[in-house]
Amino acid sequence: MPEVTTDDAADDGDGIQIDMISAERMEGMRTMEKIRLILDGVHDDNIVILEDGLDPDEESKLIERTMSEINPDGFTGIEIETYPGNGADDGGFLGRLMGNDDPSKLTVIGPANRIETLHKDETLISTLVTRR
Repeated sequence: MPEVTTDDAADDGDGIQIDMISAERMEGMRTMEKIRLILDGVHDDNIVILEDGLDPDEESKLIERTMSEINPDGFTGIEIETYPGNGADDGGFLGRLMGNDDPSKLTVIGPANRIETLHKDETLISTLVTRR
């Protein structure tokens, strides 16, 4: 896997780094590899955007792992938003039963102390990202 490099603007506080991770990069990774990739980015104060998101089990494990890494003197946790949200029509139980479950979804994850969701509905996620 190629190493991600950053420019000096993100390191000196002048910018916010956003890591957009393709479905292709996540494909074939085990759950814990995905979680580590996400949390490493968030620990570096980056916003992580996943093209395909996580399945519900992976998302639960991400939250569980995040809770175990919260430190009062440092890491404050994550904020996570997924589009389409719970209100989106995914075909329901019958659709999943018939194999129409499309897990494709965009997920935004960031440090809890830097990202705040202002509004979320089926068509829009509005987020405020603050500097350190």
